Amino acid sequence: MTPADLSRCVVSAVRCAVEDGELGGAVPARVVVERTRPGGVGEYATPVAFQIAKGAGVRPAEVAEVLARRLGAVAGIERVEVTGAGFLNFSLTSLSAARLVRDVRRAVAVEVPDMRPSREPRERLVRAAVARIEAAQGLGPGPEPVVAPVARRDGDVLARYGADAVAWAVLTTPARETPEFCDALLVQGEGNELHRVRYAHARAHALVRNAEQLGFRPEPGEVDAPALLRVLADHPLVLEAAAHHRAPERLARHLVELADALLDFQYRVLPKGDEKPSAAHRARLALAEAAGTVLAGGLALLGIDAPTRL
Repeated sequence: MTPADLSRCVVSAVRCAVEDGELGGAVPARVVVERTRPGGVGEYATPVAFQIAKGAGVRPAEVAEVLARRLGAVAGIERVEVTGAGFLNFSLTSLSAARLVRDVRRAVAVEVPDMRPSREPRERLVRAAVARIEAAQGLGPGPEPVVAPVARRDGDVLARYGADAVAWAVLTTPARETPEFCDALLVQGEGNELHRVRYAHARAHALVRNAEQLGFRPEPGEVDAPALLRVLADHPLVLEAAAHHRAPERLARHLVELADALLDFQYRVLPKGDEKPSAAHRARLALAEAAGTVLAGGLALLGIDAPTRL
């Protein structure tokens, strides 16, 4: 089971509990499931019980216990626990690399909606990113977020740093906070997060090109790469949370995490020395390619270019 599957399973469990009379209230169309914070219980958590409890007239803990009993029997969910006043916490069985890669390959590009004009550059960037993320989740435009402007002391940031660097700086900062600009945005090195994300994307393309020269292509299969698989599997949940909270900075942080995991994994992809390409190499290449695809898609949602060569 993937984290995205988990979100759908929770919705299904709520619907079945309402139909069977165990719970009252309306069934939500979507449920936000997020990775638990460090020190938390399980791998993923959702506050859906609080949402249902409002309409059902019962305590969130009671709702959570009903859902925990139902979800505990679902294949792919290893353990369900109720914590606090009614948070549901989950541990999942091992992820399938082949399934993740196939899901990424089936992803459909989303057209960018037209934006209402804005005289404030940061406001325009944030609203455009939020609109793209909402469209990617099949949501219509919500209320426009309140956006703090670029500080006057920073002057003409577009002229100094360039459009993509400015977009990264303002979109990695929560909308209500004032973004900070520094010369690190101009350095093409490891200290520049945007450069790492773009470089990881370009490396994924380079690995595919190099593999073609060696006579093999990517093919989904199982791969022992827990860090990369975990971050890649979280991507649908990150998009849901970014749309729900109208927070493109959540997507930007996730892209940095994914890029770092891919850059660590890249050295295991291609054969070394006299080693012949094998099914393992094809599966690793497919995973790297999928990560590159997600990086490109994420940058596109932020309105930032993703070159295939750096």
